[in-house]
Amino acid sequence: MTRRLLLSMCSGLSLCACAGSKSVEAATALPAPAGFVFAPANLVSEPAPEPAAVAPTASTVVEQLPLPLPARRRTAGPPMARVEAANRAAMREPSRDSYVNAVQVYAWTQGALYRLYTAPERVSEIALQAGEGLVSVAAGDTARWVIGDTTSGTGASRRTHILVKPSAVGLRTNLVITTDRRVYHVQLESTARTAMASISWTYPEGELLALRREPGAAAAEQPVAAGVAVEALNFGYRIEGDDPPWRPVRAFDDGSQVFIEFPPSLAQGEAPS
Repeated sequence: MTRRLLLSMCSGLSLCACAGSKSVEAATALPAPAGFVFAPANLVSEPAPEPAAVAPTASTVVEQLPLPLPARRRTAGPPMARVEAANRAAMREPSRDSYVNAVQVYAWTQGALYRLYTAPERVSEIALQAGEGLVSVAAGDTARWVIGDTTSGTGASRRTHILVKPSAVGLRTNLVITTDRRVYHVQLESTARTAMASISWTYPEGELLALRREPGAAAAEQPVAAGVAVEALNFGYRIEGDDPPWRPVRAFDDGSQVFIEFPPSLAQGEAPS
C-alpha cells in the first residue's frame, strides 16, 4: 500500500517537471493529475533593449527642419485704393499763377489728369496746340454732356477747339482726346455757378523748337538752343520755397544746361530779377 502511493507521487512529480519545461500555453492545456492543482507561474517580461544613440546626419537634420512659408508680396492697400491714390497724384488743378486772362494754361505732361470745372448753360472750351490735328474725342457720359468741336484760324495757325457743356449740376465724367501729336486726359466736373472759360497747354519739349515757315514751303524746325537733345531732357527737379506770381512751373536740363519755365502769366506782370 505504501509502495503504490510512493510510485504515484513520483509519477506526478515527473509530470510536473515535464510540464514546466513546456510553454505556458502547453502547460495550461494539459489535464491536471488527480490530487494536484496547477497554478500559472508569474511571468516577468524583460524590457527590450534601448536602441543605441546614433548621431544625426546632415541630411536627417535638413529633412526635420520645417518648410519655409511662401514669401508674401507687400502691397500698399487694395487695388482700388492704389488706383485712387495714383489718380490723385496725377491730377492737375487750376492754379492762380497759370491763368492768362480767363484761360487756364496747364503744362502738358504724359499721363497727367487735367481738371475742367463747368456749369449748366455755360460752354467751356478746350484749346489744342496750333497746327495739332484732332483724331477723336471719347467721353465717359455722352447722355448728360454736350460735346462738340470746331476750329479757328487757317494754315499753320489753324487750331482745334473742343466745346463742353453739362446738362445738370454735380456731374462728373472724363474726356480722352487723341491727336496726331499726343493724348489728353481731362476730368470734367459740373458745379452750380463756377465754370472755367477755357483751358490750354504749354509744351516744354516743343517750345525748345522754333518754327521757321516760308510761304509755299514746308515748315522747318530749328532748335532755339543749338545742340539740345530733346530725347535726353531730364525733368527730375522739384521747386520749393515761396509762392510769388512768377513762381517757376518746372525746371529741366539736357545734361549741359538748365532750363527754367515760368508761368504764362509772367507776361502780364513784372518779371523777377
